[in-house]
Amino acid sequence: QVQLVESGGGLVQAGGSLRLSCAASARTFSTYAMGWFCQAPGKEREFVAAITWSGCNTYYADSVKGRFTISRDNAKKMVYLEMNSLKPEDTAVYYCTTKISRVASPLLRRRNTFDYWGQGTQVTVSS
Repeated sequence: QVQLVESGGGLVQAGGSLRLSCAASARTFSTYAMGWFCQAPGKEREFVAAITWSGCNTYYADSVKGRFTISRDNAKKMVYLEMNSLKPEDTAVYYCTTKISRVASPLLRRRNTFDYWGQGTQVTVSS
């Protein structure tokens, strides 16, 4: 069983930055991939970013490419999402998630691919 706890959300003005953190509670942190998804009110949960265990492979939604950076620290069992140049449309609840076993990289953009989810952290960007 893997437990994920997000933190770092909050209220920020457009153009500002936030850093989300995700702490994994598990005997091992050697899951294949970690990801971030977001869900705005009335919308489906959608892909934001993902990173494989080695950290060598990262994937981003087009809407955040160049603004957000995903990273992980396996020794600390942490995953981060650095969010810069935030826009009001980034407002959503952000969820940390993990995939235990290896899958083809295109599947990391699908929420049904992932095995465990955190409770989410709210990000609100004011205009």
